[in-house]
Amino acid sequence: MEVTWAWVFLDLPQAGFDEQLGFWQQVTRSTLSPWRGGRGEFATLLPAEGDPWVKVQRAGGAGGVHVDLEVDDVHEAAGRARDLGAVVLDDLGTLVVCRSPGGFAFCLVAAAAQPRVQVRSGQPSLVDQVCLDVPTDRYAAELAFWTDLTGWAAPGTEPGESGLLPLTRPDGLSLRLLTQRLGQPDGTVTAHLDLACADRVAVTGEHEDLGARVASVHERWTVLLAPGGARYCLTDRDPDTGLLA
Repeated sequence: MEVTWAWVFLDLPQAGFDEQLGFWQQVTRSTLSPWRGGRGEFATLLPAEGDPWVKVQRAGGAGGVHVDLEVDDVHEAAGRARDLGAVVLDDLGTLVVCRSPGGFAFCLVAAAAQPRVQVRSGQPSLVDQVCLDVPTDRYAAELAFWTDLTGWAAPGTEPGESGLLPLTRPDGLSLRLLTQRLGQPDGTVTAHLDLACADRVAVTGEHEDLGARVASVHERWTVLLAPGGARYCLTDRDPDTGLLA
């Protein structure tokens, strides 16, 4: 199985939906595609250049984040995911909804006919990483699942002092995956967005002006709360490469 493109879905709750959507449009410097789906629940955030990699949907409950992985053969990939411990929740033909061993929802979707291109050059910040927040007792199994499913290697099997361990993204793909081992022993795997920032202090100020609130500041990242309360991070990484600045 080869992942040919990766999407992040912002699952936005109905409460405060318009405010949250407007915030993420401004943060990503994007325009909104027409709404689609049976209830008009899906849309894509369109960048000024290149192919998109961020979508939004009207979600029930508290909302959250999930990923879609484009693959050449959806059902072969779904079988691989099942063999590795995932649960298949729904099969819609060109899209299969799954849940990882730790409970994180994701989708496998049919690859686009033409190669996709992401334009990163010169951007002050970029939504480019999904961080999987993994309880301690689930960490080893969840890391093994994602490295085996995607084929993206991790530099080791244990995170460092920060509790963070990235997966190596192939050249040309839109999203990175980062794993974070939480202090809590058990629970369901969740996720949050990370943005790579050329100047984290400046970007923090811009996001505060748009309605975000700073939750905590660390040596290499800042935790913020978007309108509606969703947690995300600004990180000291090069927006062009995704690597530590």
